[in-house]
Amino acid sequence: MAEDLVLDTAIRDWVLIPLSVVMVLIGVLRYFVSKLMRSDQVPDLKIVKEGQVIIRARNLRAAANFIPAKSFRARRHYYSNEENGLLHVPKGQAQNPQAQMFSDPNMAMDMMKKNLSMIIPQTLTFAWVNFFFSGFVAAKIPFPLTQRFRAMLQNGIDLSTVDVSYVSSRSWYFLNLFGLRGLFSLILGEDNATDDTQRMMQMGGFGFDPTRSLGAEKDNLDIVQHEWALPKFEQRAESVLKKLVQK
Repeated sequence: MAEDLVLDTAIRDWVLIPLSVVMVLIGVLRYFVSKLMRSDQVPDLKIVKEGQVIIRARNLRAAANFIPAKSFRARRHYYSNEENGLLHVPKGQAQNPQAQMFSDPNMAMDMMKKNLSMIIPQTLTFAWVNFFFSGFVAAKIPFPLTQRFRAMLQNGIDLSTVDVSYVSSRSWYFLNLFGLRGLFSLILGEDNATDDTQRMMQMGGFGFDPTRSLGAEKDNLDIVQHEWALPKFEQRAESVLKKLVQK
């Protein structure tokens, strides 16, 4: 049977609130430090062009059913034909993103700066939390949870008799680390440098290969089944008018 604990208000005042405030302040500080360390680079015209082509192709897929079938087939041929289609990339022109990064020292330096701006603050903050706040039960979630959440919410507390809804101080640190994305987007804007989840995903590989996006978008556009939606709209409008007239 899980035990109910009575949390001291001092834990709220000296553990929960300071930890949350420090995480927010560190995130804001990291944003400005990353902004200062970011080097001004002229964007590659080819990459910008390929990105715009992908956006236009996605808009065509989204609005495919609102244009006639002949017009859709003409646009799809313009994007995905094997001779000079905008989305077609010959096999010999595919670039290796790792080779592209190592050939450009500025790109490698920017990636190193971004990784350092993420790793160093996280390491220092985790060491601070682990040294001063280890073993605290900091908060309680106001709804019941299953046992699968115990490892995520009670990191650092080896008591199976404690209810799963209680959150340890170390787990509260990780919840703030990955859960403050919306707050940072609200304070700093959508394009901020504090998105740890996306940055950790980017650390798994060096660079981004735009040719893969072009090929994937070409495949998605080729499998689109056109079905003109305007006749259905006319039928729906006719049925609605008939109902209104009958009333």
